[in-house]
Amino acid sequence: MRRSHLFSALFIFAFIAAVVIFLGYAPARASMLYGPPARSLSISERVAYSTRLLLRGDLLVAPRNPNGDKRAFHIERGESISSIALRLEQDALIVSAQAFYDYVVYTGIDRAIQAGDYLLSPAMSIIDLARELQDATPEETTFVILPGWRLEEIAASLPTSGLAISPQAFIAAASSPPAALGISPPTMEGFFYPDSYLVLRSATVEQLLDLIARNFVLHITDDMRGGFAAQGLDLYQAVTLASIIEREAVRDEEQALIASVFFNRLKAGMTLGSDPTVQYALGYDPFAQTWWKNPLSLEDLKFDSPYNTYIYPGLPPAPISNPSLGALQAAAFPETSPYYYFQARCDGSGYHVFAVTFEEHLANGCR
Repeated sequence: MRRSHLFSALFIFAFIAAVVIFLGYAPARASMLYGPPARSLSISERVAYSTRLLLRGDLLVAPRNPNGDKRAFHIERGESISSIALRLEQDALIVSAQAFYDYVVYTGIDRAIQAGDYLLSPAMSIIDLARELQDATPEETTFVILPGWRLEEIAASLPTSGLAISPQAFIAAASSPPAALGISPPTMEGFFYPDSYLVLRSATVEQLLDLIARNFVLHITDDMRGGFAAQGLDLYQAVTLASIIEREAVRDEEQALIASVFFNRLKAGMTLGSDPTVQYALGYDPFAQTWWKNPLSLEDLKFDSPYNTYIYPGLPPAPISNPSLGALQAAAFPETSPYYYFQARCDGSGYHVFAVTFEEHLANGCR
């Protein structure tokens, strides 16, 4: 009997000792493998999560599919960790929702996961994926070019675009247009097709310019090229005229009619007399803090520059802005009209009044 009691006592003591050793071992081992536990966890929680992590160690480091491709994953604001873990498993991004949950709670990453859009891959381990979810910054950003912007305005938008390209580097690179453009203009001015571009944040300036050039070429159809030729224009001349139309036409529906005025003036040997060409020649106005000084003074209209179409006949030597598709189409397919003059209406609507003679043009002036 004494031996039996002694054996039982020794067994209980050994069991308790084993439990104590294990309770100390599991957190220590987990801390060594996965880092220290979150400070918010109690002692019992540290033991529990440490134990589960040790039991699921293979699931934490092995990707679900080593050859898997990236896919979009969105986390809603306020979404629970349990919901995120379950959806990751359902989307076949991880093997075990429970293993993910245990890891992020143990490490405290659960409090750092951000709402937002991600590109995740089943080739990532649970540990890598959990770390990725702490930064909602996407790998891609949207770079927007607005119709009528000149090169410097596009460059000025880069610091807030999410791209690691400086305005100075952009302007310098634009003097060497990519081969994808199909022609060799002195700069890309006029060929920055206005659009929203989805670009990798890591893209180089050369990659960005190539993307924009390819988009421009994609939108110039054979019919448009035929239209340019029918008007006696090569592509560079057509872009130059379209860049003026873009700056003159506040309302898109007037672009083809404004184009007709310019064609009528060119055929008659008249100067184009376009304010935007003078604005382009004048450059940046530090007082108004704009590249498009408005209104222009009489002295401004006398500014000696080949871009000043009040002084020099024909088209300016290069585009003055980056025209929209509508302005390019207007250069290819202008309306037929008898007009030689136009000016803005006096009602602030953005529309213009058109005239055949200079006398009519003067009569249309605001009083």
